[in-house]
Parts: sequence; C-alpha cells; structure tokens
Amino acid sequence: MKILVLNCGSSSVKYKLIDSENKEVLAEGGVEKIGLPDSFLKFKRRDGSKEIITTEMPTAKEAVKNVLDILTDPKEGVIKSYDEIDAVGHRVVHGMEEFNKSVLITPEVIEKVKECYPVAPLHNPANVTGIEAVTALMPEKPQVAVFDTAFHQSMPAKAYMYALPYSAYEKYGVRRYGFHGTSHRYVSRRACEFLGLPYDKQRIITCHIGNGASITAIADGKSVDTSMGLTPTEGLMMGTRVGDVDPGALVYLMEREGLDAAGVSKLINKESGVAGVTELSSDMRDIEAAVEAGNERATLALDMYEYRILKYIGAYTAVLGGVDIIVFTGGVGENQIGTRERICKQLAFMGVTFNAEANKTRGEEIEISGKDSKVHVVVIPTDEEMMIAQDTAAIVEK
Repeated sequence: MKILVLNCGSSSVKYKLIDSENKEVLAEGGVEKIGLPDSFLKFKRRDGSKEIITTEMPTAKEAVKNVLDILTDPKEGVIKSYDEIDAVGHRVVHGMEEFNKSVLITPEVIEKVKECYPVAPLHNPANVTGIEAVTALMPEKPQVAVFDTAFHQSMPAKAYMYALPYSAYEKYGVRRYGFHGTSHRYVSRRACEFLGLPYDKQRIITCHIGNGASITAIADGKSVDTSMGLTPTEGLMMGTRVGDVDPGALVYLMEREGLDAAGVSKLINKESGVAGVTELSSDMRDIEAAVEAGNERATLALDMYEYRILKYIGAYTAVLGGVDIIVFTGGVGENQIGTRERICKQLAFMGVTFNAEANKTRGEEIEISGKDSKVHVVVIPTDEEMMIAQDTAAIVEK
C-alpha cells in the first residue's frame, strides 16, 4: 500500500509517501511558514537532490494541496494521480486516556481529539487541521490517527499519577501521558531486531534525545514509565523547554516578574532549557562548538543536559530491576558522539563497556557497547513515519 504520512504543525507540514509493503520511501519533504508571504515547499528528488518552491499558502489546506500536487507533478512527482494513494496516516500528539492505540479517523475520533486541545493547544489543533484538509481534498481516502501518547498508556497508575489532589485527575485528566511514543515504540522494536533478541522479554531504556527529549522504560514490550508528563515540558532538559523544575520556583518567578499563565508557559517552553542557560542557542551542535571555544555557560549547559540523561537512565534501571538494552535516538542521540561517550563511560558501574571506535558513527544503526558489556548499548535512528505507515496499512487492511 502507498501511505501518505503527514505531520502537521501550526505553520508547517512534513510528509513522506511510503510503500508499506517493502518499506520504501517514495517521496519526502515539507511545507514551512504556512500563512506567511514567504511560505515554501521543499522536497527531495529521486536522485537525492533537493528543491525549494516558494508559493503562497495561507492555510493548511493549500499546504496539503501543494504536497499532493508535487507528488503527482509530471516532472517531479512519483505517482500519476491521487488515486494511487491508498490511505493517509497522521501524527496526532495527544490522545489523553481516550486512545491507547492508532485508530481509523471518524467524526467521533475528531471530536475526541478536539477534547484534548486544552492539554496540547499548539499541536492537536494543527493535527486536526491537517485531517480536515485531506478530507476536503480526498474525501474518499481512509485516514488513520497515530498518537504520540498511545504507547505510554500501558504505564501503571503509580507511574502516571501526580501527587496532586485526586480531583485534578478526576475533573481534568491531569496525569503523566508521555510523548514521542511512536519513536520509543519503533526504536525499541528495531533494537531487538538488530540485536536478534525477543522484544517481549527485554528490559529496555530508550533515550530519544534532541531539541525535544524524553526517556522511556520498557518492560517486555510495554512502556512502564516515561520522562515527559501531562505536557512535553517535564523531564529532561531540552533545547528551549525547562524539564524538571521545582513548581515553587515558578510561583516565585510569577510573583517577582509579574507573569501570568501565558508568561509562565512561554518561560518554560520557549525561553528555558539549553537556550535559557547559555543565552546562545538551543542547538547542541552550537553548544558543543562553544564548549570547545571555552564558553563556560555552554559547558555548564552541556553538563546539565547530560547529567539529567544519566539520572533518568539510573532511575529507570531501578524501575526495571536491571536493564538489557539502552537505545540512543533523536538528533543528539544519533549524532552527538561526545555525549554518547560521556554517558556510557559513567555507566561502567552497571557493567557497560564502551566501544569508542564503533561510537564514531553518526546516524546509523550500530552497537557501541563492548563485546564483554553486560548491557547492549545501541544507536538506532528513529523512523516515526515508517511506524505511522505500518499502523495505517494494518488498520486500513482490516
């Protein structure tokens, strides 16, 4: 089946056209700056070269239309008509407790996704806009929603509940949901395939670390704890997100700085993390370069970033009663050689040995633990789009 995978944001659309049977990516690209005069479509040609087309796209409907047009373009396209697209799979960020797996999109599903708007105000509305755009352009095509939160619905209550008044959970669904679920599910399965180990018998810690970052503890194929919470702000230090912080510190800053709810949201989501500490950049490549140049604030930020990853790995090893596999993925996990090395060397106490030569690889599947290591440590590039395509195909075929 040819599956169009869409990841629709408030001002962007990322896409891949995937043949789900042979796992071939037929086309990929994206639209950026939707609603602005300089909006553009970028795509990769079959020969690997890239092209950018600047065109006005005031709404997501025009953006999706441009994606479909380039896919069917006589010169640049890979299909002759919309008819060759069998189904569309959408990344949907938040499903709260309504969805513990991917589902065929119906009007009822859309309404349930809209009910999640308060906990994902930046993401879910954009996801629904993408669904509605496809419905308008290809009303006969089946569409599937694949939720970032679904994989983590197997967590026990002791892991997902907050020690707030229970009424907060009863009235508003305030609890840990976790995110990056599609990525954690893909890389944990792929790691076991790569190592030739049974997925349902492993204790796995998956580290999806990048500008957004989360770590998940997986026991026998099920998520039992994860670092992100009600929103993607909790947990690890990230590019611009604060991660774990004393809530009292936020109350204190609200009083001292005169911040309202919107001001606090901006502070913890857009002005904190690596960018907030360094006042330089949210990109870890820039931070590593600044560290090499002797920038003390960049050194502090990198130390903080890696220290929190180390703490969560330690905590989740305890939760799992030991660990068999540690997986690095995401922009930093797949490419930052130094970060992987520093973290792995601090795990020697639990029997991790490190293969420095193997670790020199970027963006490829590789085991970076030594042959005598008691824990397999692997790098697995994530492929959420492939997971979405496979889910979509399986649901549509039913």
